[in-house]
Amino acid sequence: QVHLVESGGGLVQAGGSLRLSCAASGSIFSIAAMGWYRQAPGKQRELVARISSAGRINYASSVKGRFTISRDNAKNTVYLQMNSLTPEDTAVYYCTYSDLYWGQGTQVTVSS
Repeated sequence: QVHLVESGGGLVQAGGSLRLSCAASGSIFSIAAMGWYRQAPGKQRELVARISSAGRINYASSVKGRFTISRDNAKNTVYLQMNSLTPEDTAVYYCTYSDLYWGQGTQVTVSS
């Protein structure tokens, strides 16, 4: 069983920045892929960014050049630095570990 604790969400004005963190704990016996998804009201959940155990990174086209995903394997933690935020980034952001375990989600709201 893996537990994920997310932090860093909140309210920010357009053009601002936020940094999300997600720490995994519990049955951590190997390095696994970690990532971030988001879901806005009335829309499907979508991949925001993902980093594999080998360091391969995928971004949604809408966030390329604005968001950066990174990880600290010693801390079993993944980060998402979000810059130049727009109202279209407003959503609940979910952290995932190994594509099997999920955090409870953290709300990101960007005002115009």
